[in-house]
Amino acid sequence: QVQLVESGGGLVQAGGSLRLSCTASGRSFRRYTMGWFRQAPGKEREFVGAVTWTGARTVYGDSVKGRFTLSRDNAENTIYLQMNSLKPEDTAIYYCAGDGSRPYTNCVAAEILAYDTWGQGTQVTVSS
Repeated sequence: QVQLVESGGGLVQAGGSLRLSCTASGRSFRRYTMGWFRQAPGKEREFVGAVTWTGARTVYGDSVKGRFTLSRDNAENTIYLQMNSLKPEDTAIYYCAGDGSRPYTNCVAAEILAYDTWGQGTQVTVSS
């Protein structure tokens, strides 16, 4: 059974930082684009960013550009989301997702439907 497990969420003050991790088990996602999405209460799920299988290409949503950084460690089957200069509007549940249908691609999709495997999410709360 494939699992993506997120960790690293929590409560932080505005201007602070957090690093989220997402580890895959049951299947290797080393060959696939991996992404992060978030969903705030009452809002639609939003693309945060994604990283290609080599880590060479990253794409970010407009609301996090310049503040968030994606990376991955394929030896550990883990991706990371470093979040700096956090704002109260970053408060959401953050979900890790795998684009498991297209191996070895340099394409990054921002659409939810492109991702076929999802974690359970980790809560990030930024206080003002």
